Amino acid sequence: MRRSRGWAGLEWAVVPDSPPSRPPAHHVPGGFTNPGLSAPRTLGDLLRWRREALGKTVPPPEAYDFPLCPNDPAFLRGNGTTPTVTAKPTVTWIGHATLLVQMGGRNVLTDPHFTARCSPVPWAGPRRAAPPGLAVADLPPIHLVVISHDHFDSLDRGSIRLLAGREGGAETVFVVPLGLGPYVRAWGARRVVELDWWQAADAHGLVVTAVPAQHWSKRHLVGRNRTLWAGFAVAAPGFAFLFCGDSGYPGDFREIGRRLGPFDLAAIPIGAYAPRWFMGPYHMNPEEAVRVHADVRAARSVAMHWGTFVLTDEPLDEPPRRLAEARERAGLKADAFRALAHGETWVLA
Repeated sequence: MRRSRGWAGLEWAVVPDSPPSRPPAHHVPGGFTNPGLSAPRTLGDLLRWRREALGKTVPPPEAYDFPLCPNDPAFLRGNGTTPTVTAKPTVTWIGHATLLVQMGGRNVLTDPHFTARCSPVPWAGPRRAAPPGLAVADLPPIHLVVISHDHFDSLDRGSIRLLAGREGGAETVFVVPLGLGPYVRAWGARRVVELDWWQAADAHGLVVTAVPAQHWSKRHLVGRNRTLWAGFAVAAPGFAFLFCGDSGYPGDFREIGRRLGPFDLAAIPIGAYAPRWFMGPYHMNPEEAVRVHADVRAARSVAMHWGTFVLTDEPLDEPPRRLAEARERAGLKADAFRALAHGETWVLA
């Protein structure tokens, strides 16, 4: 194995000394695929879903009143930044799939989304049911940003520009799946690493490994699955974190747990699952999320990908209720797998 270097202090990726004799199974001409997923969704399936939705009443964003949890930006900024302050591992749910994770004295941000809509335009598309639980101005210095795929609720142009343009933003390392580098570079990110599944990079002392997810990509009217999708395992001395990204079940979660687990914390999606006939291959439900918690060997898990944007047919406040029921059936304690309030910080003892 050898390491491909980008600049001093950042190693781009761990790659084989010689190329494999054949492409990985998820590589296909012109893009990527989900190995073992025999029936990807078609345009006809999408149109059927939208026809069926005409007979349903899905509550709009203003139907919800998600309380913001008061947070302490001064604590987050000072956590482990000086030799006299011992770094405490924490996770703060900012909303949807955006989490601030503090580990090993480093600050990690996942799928950053701070703008009002997940849309290619600012005047249309799904709008937030709750504001970000932590403003960009209140964030501590961000060492690492991981982005799972190219959909507008995960790859947000306005948020990337805000992060890249803030003080210290030039030092932030953006780690993305194959094909997403041109986007984030065009929006101001200076330190960008693209990874294939199971490749790893070193960023500010954190070892970041891209892991498989069962999802898809499409950002424009034409061109499906031309960029890769992924989750990320992030390791610091004494702490391991898994960000699952968007994924259906079962995917490769047991293999992720076998290779890289156990994890001190896993961020697992619990929303955007209805109707199951359409969403099932690409979005897990809360019951499947509890299985992922076991599959990856997580000590604790935090729920994400819910409660912020109306993307599918289930009510926004349904996923945490179903999570609590599934957790109880599995015999897990309440603090083994939590759904936080917007802005809530969980200090991980």
